[in-house]
Amino acid sequence: MRCIDELSAEDFKGKYVIVRAGLDVPLDNVGEVADLFRVRRAIPTLKFLRDAGARTIIMSHIGRKPEETNEPVARALKHHMPVVYVPDLLGNMAHEARNAMRDGDILLLENLRSDARETANDDAFAKLLAAFGDIYVNDAFSAAHRAHASIVGIPKYLPSYAGVLLRDEVRELEKARTPEHPSFAILGGAKFETKAPLIQQLLKNYDHVFITGALANDVFKAQGLPVGRSLISPELPAPSVYGNPRFVSPTDVTVEDEDKQARVKRPHEVFAGDKIVDIGPDTVRHIAPYIIDAKFILWNGPTGLYEDGYDSYTHAIAELIAQSAAQKVIGGGDTIAAIEESGVSEEKLGFLSTGGGAMLEYLIDGTLPGIAALN
Repeated sequence: MRCIDELSAEDFKGKYVIVRAGLDVPLDNVGEVADLFRVRRAIPTLKFLRDAGARTIIMSHIGRKPEETNEPVARALKHHMPVVYVPDLLGNMAHEARNAMRDGDILLLENLRSDARETANDDAFAKLLAAFGDIYVNDAFSAAHRAHASIVGIPKYLPSYAGVLLRDEVRELEKARTPEHPSFAILGGAKFETKAPLIQQLLKNYDHVFITGALANDVFKAQGLPVGRSLISPELPAPSVYGNPRFVSPTDVTVEDEDKQARVKRPHEVFAGDKIVDIGPDTVRHIAPYIIDAKFILWNGPTGLYEDGYDSYTHAIAELIAQSAAQKVIGGGDTIAAIEESGVSEEKLGFLSTGGGAMLEYLIDGTLPGIAALN
C-alpha cells in the first residue's frame, strides 16, 4: 500500500484525483455537522493534494438514507479550505463542475449512497465513478471495511494510493495488534457475538483485557448474576473467556431503576427492575493500576450508556489515560465524542482512530477490503 506522500507534487499537478473520504458525520437538530472530528482528520490529505496542484474530487457517503446530503459536510470543510459542493453525483451538473476545475480546486460530490449501486458494489457504477479521475486515493478508513463500489471497485480502474489518514490508521493499529508489554485493552459496546473473535485475540495479545459497556452485562449473565432489564446479547461468553486470568470485569455498576433513579451497586445486588447503565467508582479505582503500569493502551467503546448521559466514568478513564506515558490507540465514535466532551486534551490521548467497526475488524484481520484493494 503506497501513500500519496511517497510521490512528488509533479505526479499530481493538473491530474484529476478522486479522494474517497470518510465524512459520514452526525448532524445536529438544525442540520449542521455535530462532530467535526472526521472533518478535521480529512484535511491533511486534501491540503497535500491542493498544494500539489491536483484537481481533487471528494466522494463520500453520509447517513443511511439515500436522501441525506453532503451539503452540511461542505459547509464544515469550507472552514478549512475552499470547497465547491455539487448536489449531484453522476449527472450533467457533476460533470460540468468537474470539467471547470483548475489546478488546486476541490470539488465535493453528492452522497454516494444516494445511488443503491454503491453499497451493491456494482461494477458499472464503479466505472462511472472512476471516469471522473486519473488517480484514486482512499482516505476513508472508517468505511474501508465495506466492500462498496467506491472502496473496492474504483481501484480496479485507476492507479490507487492511500491517503495520509489511511496510512496513519494502518500504522498505529498495526502497533495495537502486537502491543508493547505490559499492555491493557478496554473494550466496550454491545453485541458479544460480533466482538467474540476480537476478545479472544486480545486475551492472547494483551496482559489484561477490561470488558465494559453492555458486553459486561453479558459476562454477568453468563456468570449467573442478576442483570434486571439490562441489554443482553443472544450469545454469551464462555467460561474460557471470563475465567481467563487476563480478563478484567467491573467490580461495581451504576443501575437505573424503573423510576429513572440511578445508584451504584455490586453486580450481585442488581434488582429485577434495574437496568445497568454504567460502571461505578470502585471499578475505575480497580483498573487504574493497569492504566498506570501499561506501556500500551487500546480503548474502544465507552463504559456506559453515553447517549443517555452516563459518561462520567468514561471521562474518568480518559483522565487516567491522559496521565499515562503509554502508547495509546483509542477509537469508536461514541468513545471519541465522550472524550471530546470530557475536556481532556486530545494531544495527551495518543492516536485517535476515525474507525469504529473498521478499527475492530482491522485488529482481528490485519487488513480490510479497502486496504486489500489498494494492493
